[in-house]
Amino acid sequence: MGTAISLDLADDLPATTLRELTEETFGWLREVDARFSTYRDDSEVCRFDRGELPLAEASADLRTVLERCADLWRGTDGFFDAYATGRLDPSGYVKGWSAQVASDRLVAAGAPNHCLNAGGDVRVRGRSATGEEWRIGVRHPWDPTATCLVLTGTDLAIATSGVYERGHHVVDPRRGAPARGLRSVTVVGPDLGVADAYATAAVAMGRSGIGWLDRLPDHLHAVVTDDAHLLHSATLPLAP
Repeated sequence: MGTAISLDLADDLPATTLRELTEETFGWLREVDARFSTYRDDSEVCRFDRGELPLAEASADLRTVLERCADLWRGTDGFFDAYATGRLDPSGYVKGWSAQVASDRLVAAGAPNHCLNAGGDVRVRGRSATGEEWRIGVRHPWDPTATCLVLTGTDLAIATSGVYERGHHVVDPRRGAPARGLRSVTVVGPDLGVADAYATAAVAMGRSGIGWLDRLPDHLHAVVTDDAHLLHSATLPLAP
C-alpha cells in the first residue's frame, strides 16, 4: 500500500499460531494492495476505472467498496468522493477498511488482543501484552519525530488524514482544487474504514469540517489547523 504496516499480537498463543496469524494478516493486506492499488495498471480498480472490467464481473470486495464509497459520498454531502481527482480512487476508504477486516479476522481466529497500524490508521482491540490499555500516538503534523496527542483504550478505530507527507493532496470536490485549512484530522470511532473516510472528508471541507465533525454521532476527533491550532472532542480518550 506504499506505507508501513505493523502488527502487535498480544495474546499468549503458540509461536506457530502467531506466525500463521501474521502471515494471514499480511497476505490479506497484500491481496488488497494488488486489487485496489491506483498505481498498478493491472489492479482490479484500475481495470474497472478504464472500463475493461464490468461491474458484474468484479470481485465481491470491489463491489462492496464501491457501494460503501457511494454511501459515504451521500453521508458526507459529497465531500468524500472516490472520483474527486477525476478517476476512481477509493484509497481514502480502502486502507481503513482493509485493516478493519484484518482486525475482525484476528478476533474471529482467537486473537482478540492486538494493535494493527496501517500507515497511521490504527485498530486496537483488548489490551497490550503488559495488560495495560493500548497507547496510540498521533503524529505531530510538523515534526515527524513527535506526537501531538496520545490516545488510550481497548477498542478503538483511529484514522488520521493529513497533508504533512504528500502535501495538499486531498481535493475539495466542489472547487476541484486541493483543500486547505486543516493540516491534520484524526477521527476515532467503531469502524476504521468509516473513520478513514470521515477524516478524508473533513480535510476536504477545510475549516468548515470542524463543525461537521462536532455533529458526527458516535465519533470523536482531533484537528490541527494550518495555522497550528489544536482542537479536539471534549471526551477524546487522551492518555494521562
